[in-house]
Amino acid sequence: MKLPIFIADAFTAKAFYGNPAAVCLLENKLDEDMHQKIAREMNLSETAFIRKLHPTDDFTQKNVNSALTFVTLSGELKARKAGDGIVLDLPLYPAQPQDFHEVKDLIKTAIGDTLVQDIRYSPDTRKLLVRLSDTYDRSFLEKLKVNTQNLLQVENTGKVKGLILTLKGQPGGQTQAFDFYSRYFAPWVGVAEDPVTGSAHTVLSSYWSQQLGKKDMHAFQCSCRGGQLEISLRSDGRVDIRGGAAVVLEGTLTA
Repeated sequence: MKLPIFIADAFTAKAFYGNPAAVCLLENKLDEDMHQKIAREMNLSETAFIRKLHPTDDFTQKNVNSALTFVTLSGELKARKAGDGIVLDLPLYPAQPQDFHEVKDLIKTAIGDTLVQDIRYSPDTRKLLVRLSDTYDRSFLEKLKVNTQNLLQVENTGKVKGLILTLKGQPGGQTQAFDFYSRYFAPWVGVAEDPVTGSAHTVLSSYWSQQLGKKDMHAFQCSCRGGQLEISLRSDGRVDIRGGAAVVLEGTLTA
């Protein structure tokens, strides 16, 4: 078996930053076990498998469409080119107020005595959003040591599948200004920290739009690789998330 495979860095304009993901092109359907083996071999937070919908489709032909629709297990994913970037068309998920005492052990385990300003929960995505105090800055969030090892023992009810830490942005000064910063942790699904994720921003976008009174925002995910996202809330209850992408590896997987 020989399969074309690529590694691309998303939400960045240059290689070795942003979110690395493997993309594998399939001529034929693979069983789930093989999907998992390839994903483990790639050892990245995401490995995507793209299969033809029709036998006559041809991966080698240059795509002339400005927009693509992918049929996924989570529904349709739409992507379109916009200038030198790519826009993802994603659902927008609201986050409701969350009682601190119900999740205090989880938060204490993750970030210790770090000051918390607000807590929200998204039942649609099972993500817990924790806003840190406005007294902190970007540097604090980037350097914050987050204990993900014990979170599975503290939260094992299935209610939480992802932890979002977020912080209000500050004026840019000599650096680019962002409306908010974030980091995302999902040890419940095998990802200690996701470098840059669009899925967490489907919750973050809803929250920060309400807090800031803005529909268009710039966000930065403060992982060790970093990633920039341009966010636009739409009137139909969805959100456009734009970012750059760089292909860093192209080859053939043999098995």
